[in-house]
Amino acid sequence: MTLTRRAIMASSALAATHFASAAHAQTPAAPAASAGNPSVAQAPGFYRYKVGDIEVTAINDGFAKRPLEGFIKNAELPQVQQAMKEAFLPADALSITFTTLVLRQNGRVTVIDTGNGDSGAPTSGTWMANFKAAGFDPAQVDTVVFSHFHGDHINGFRLKDGTAVFPKAEVMVPATEWDFWMDDAKMAQAPDGMKGAFQGVRRVFAPIAKDVKRYEAGKEIVPGLTTVAAPGHTPGHTAFVLASGNGKLMVMSDLTNHPALFVRNPDWSAIFDMDADQARATRRRMLDMAATERAQVAFYHAPFPATGFIAKDGNGYAFVPVQWSSAL
Repeated sequence: MTLTRRAIMASSALAATHFASAAHAQTPAAPAASAGNPSVAQAPGFYRYKVGDIEVTAINDGFAKRPLEGFIKNAELPQVQQAMKEAFLPADALSITFTTLVLRQNGRVTVIDTGNGDSGAPTSGTWMANFKAAGFDPAQVDTVVFSHFHGDHINGFRLKDGTAVFPKAEVMVPATEWDFWMDDAKMAQAPDGMKGAFQGVRRVFAPIAKDVKRYEAGKEIVPGLTTVAAPGHTPGHTAFVLASGNGKLMVMSDLTNHPALFVRNPDWSAIFDMDADQARATRRRMLDMAATERAQVAFYHAPFPATGFIAKDGNGYAFVPVQWSSAL
């Protein structure tokens, strides 16, 4: 994997800023309403669905706005603005949403990524409120699985004061990701703009380093959940396949930052992708797999509840959201 100085610094911006019973579905939660304006907050943001015998709950963690200019490295701004217009989205900035998954099977609770935590921007950091509203208790989480080490995926694991959020959970991380971000030599050689990302990883994981379990690609790490190597966004970026009975869900992690841009235009490169060529190849491979297999997908960055299907569409693909259902 070849990492240019520019690509590394661009990717680190995301990490440093923390990009940063019956089924129940509600709209994503916004920051708490003020006493004088109770209408500014939505209802708790969680949505349940089933994959075979496994209950999946999408937990919303708000959003962060990113200016469009400079966001896509290999497309002109008018092209990007046109894609936004076609998706009925604003032409000046992209709202990047954050949605984690909680798996429940036979009493076992697994969390995939942990959101921004109390390090979130003003419009994010709603994860814990939504997690509890969905009926979960962080003290009862058995396993926390991380897809990669950008701040918006790991900061919810440990509060800014150092408190561990999931006191009894085993922690599982991609071995390649661990080897990169926990390498002192790589941290020393990193440009100044990237050192904060390395420090953030150490803040979260150093206190439990000896207990962290590192996984390889192609392994079933908890019942029904198998890891899939998806490098490019970061060196050890990982996707997952969740399978149970006849059900299958491809958990795409950060394969795209928004389907309207990167599913429709899979060869576009987001500023956060550390190896743009590898990220593009990974994106096409996995989107093609999802379309061919007609498998349900879940994205970390997609309009809530961030799950649906992929259809081939010319040289690109289309994201087809699931139909909202009040029944599990």
